[in-house]
Amino acid sequence: MDSRSTSLAVVPAYNESASIHRVVERMLRDRPDFDVLVVDDGSTDATANLAERAGAHVLRLPFNLGIGGAVQAGFLYAREHGYMRMAQVDGDGQHDPVELEKLIVAMEETGADVVCGSRFLSEDLKYPSPISRRTGIHIFAFLLSLFVRQRITDPTSGFRLYGRRGIELFARDYPHDYPEVEAVLMLHHHRLILRETPVRMHLRDGGSSSITSGKSAYYMVKVLLALFIGLARRRPVVDPGDQAPVSASHGI
Repeated sequence: MDSRSTSLAVVPAYNESASIHRVVERMLRDRPDFDVLVVDDGSTDATANLAERAGAHVLRLPFNLGIGGAVQAGFLYAREHGYMRMAQVDGDGQHDPVELEKLIVAMEETGADVVCGSRFLSEDLKYPSPISRRTGIHIFAFLLSLFVRQRITDPTSGFRLYGRRGIELFARDYPHDYPEVEAVLMLHHHRLILRETPVRMHLRDGGSSSITSGKSAYYMVKVLLALFIGLARRRPVVDPGDQAPVSASHGI
């Protein structure tokens, strides 16, 4: 990608032919300061071709890696091309590019490494979703708020803005299954600053979610297990002057 922009919008997409053209067009129209990269996660439809026709650069993965692998490919791309900021935007049309300004302002005002757009932070912004899904989100939010000792309201949101430190971290290591919730815990363990800001989201333009009502309970159990495993596998960050987590005896 030949561009002078320092900001990249990564759109992970798997079989999003019903919406990807509009997503890219809106992004290019409303946020011309962002380069747009669609990561085609092994789609079997015309997602990649439609994204290219709309004006996006497309990174085609040879097979389906899942959302975590697709997003990490975006982090690797952003790191290798020197971008200072990376936005994650879903390919189903739920995220409004205009709302990115709120994430940018929050990052500049707070100095956060990552800013997450929250559907539930303001009573003025309503997002229709099944009760089962809202229940799971609120359970994750409650547990994460305890773990990271700050209020988390929307840990499953895929509408996020990352600064350079966030890009560097997740280019090296990013959860691959249902990553958004686990990523919050990773940020805490690596002492990066996370902030939330209220945003408006829409229903998806087309296609279907990978998490159906029948899979909600399975998804909830799996993410809860991943959270507790993540707690047990903490990666401590050593500050200058602290004792090293691994030390050698004299004479070795």
